[in-house]
Parts: sequence; structure tokens; C-alpha cells
Amino acid sequence: MPFYTQKFFKAESFEMKITIEPYNPKWRTEFKKEQTLLLDSIEESGIRIEHIGSTSVEGLAAKPVIDIMIGINDFKTAGQHIKTIENLGYRYIPDYEDVMPCRRFFIKESNGNRTHHIHMVALDSDFWKRHLKFRDHLRVDEEDRNKYQEFKIKLAKKNWNNRDDYTDAKSEIIKKILKKVE
Repeated sequence: MPFYTQKFFKAESFEMKITIEPYNPKWRTEFKKEQTLLLDSIEESGIRIEHIGSTSVEGLAAKPVIDIMIGINDFKTAGQHIKTIENLGYRYIPDYEDVMPCRRFFIKESNGNRTHHIHMVALDSDFWKRHLKFRDHLRVDEEDRNKYQEFKIKLAKKNWNNRDDYTDAKSEIIKKILKKVE
């Protein structure tokens, strides 16, 4: 199972290549821009918006997709924020809620390519905590960051039938790294 034994992507059958790019400081700038838009648009007190995923780790090669995690105090209010986020150019993807009912997922695309993902979850949920632990560990542990990068580059050389297969392939190394920090 992918990242923390939960699937992020519903299986889509097609052959795909994963593009891994060297770290780009524009990813941080792009996150900050989206964070400001989201904070100005979502009307709920106490939300937190974090940059997660490989693009959030300086020096780490990544798929050029900005992963954003929105943490809300009461997940029962998640539904009332969907339209607001859609109005910012994101597409709500409810398909994954049967596997991850504790997350609302959105994507933003440009020219047919994904540019951003939003994961809306409850603050202090397992999803929230594990993603931050993983990100924070890679930010300070050069050895694990390099191992993870090398593994992703190796995986990117393969052809994949769907996103689940790629995500599943990364899960073992992610679990190993998380064991160090949990």
C-alpha cells in the first residue's frame, strides 16, 4: 500500500512515465502564492496550510507537482470549503473518499498536466502528522533524502500502468524512513 497504507490515487489504466526534476526554488514560491490564496478564501478560523511532498524539501528532486495540505479543526466542515477551493481553479476529486474518507482531494492542472494537489484533512489526524514528520525528517536528514531521491529516480525510468503502481512502489522506502521518526 502506498504512503501510510492508504491509496492516494484511484487506479487509472494507461501507460505513463513519471517525470522527476531537480529541486527548483520556484516550488516554494508557488506554494506561498497558493497558500495566500487559500488563506484569503477559506472562511474558517484556525486552519493551517502546509507544503508537503518532495517539492517541499529543499534539494530533493521531485515530480513538479506542488502538494498542499490544509488542516482544519473540525473535518465535518470540509464539505463547505469545496466550492471555495474549486473557485480558485482546483477540481474536486471525490473518487478517493471510499479509500480515504478522512481526506478531501483536489487537483489543479495547466495544459493538461497536474501542477498542484490539495489534501484537506483534520488537523492532528494521522495523515496530517505523518506527512509533516516525513517532510521534516527529509529536510534535515541528508542521507535519507538522498536515498529517497535515488529510489524515485530509479522508479521514474520505468513505465507505469497507473498512478497506484508508482505510489505503491514508493511505499516501502517511505515506511522505512517513517520508522526512524515515529
